[in-house]
Amino acid sequence: MVDCYGMGGLIMHMTNRLDATFAALGDPTRRAILAMLLEDDMAVTDVAEPFEMSLAAISKHLMILMRAGLISQEKRGRVKWCKLEPDALRDVSVWMQGFGQFEPVNLDAFERFLESELPDESQT
Repeated sequence: MVDCYGMGGLIMHMTNRLDATFAALGDPTRRAILAMLLEDDMAVTDVAEPFEMSLAAISKHLMILMRAGLISQEKRGRVKWCKLEPDALRDVSVWMQGFGQFEPVNLDAFERFLESELPDESQT
């Protein structure tokens, strides 16, 4: 990527993309749409079919996914098709890998540790 933003601008651009991606992924309907598009490109009407909502509501979900760069749309004849963008989650994946350095927390062991270290409140 060419650094045409300066370092601060580049970080802001990355933050905005991550925000848009996480906002898009935060909705179960949009996650379901992405799962459907894993199989193959789909016409908008086919995307809408399994959901109990209007085509206009599905179109809003698709617009959010497009703005996040997770899907693209193209017109083929009179039909609008949706396509999953395979590299769209690369920035999110890179960002999340930074957290891979931490060991998973064993909550049972953590609870035992707290019990051994903290005074028993029932005895006070």
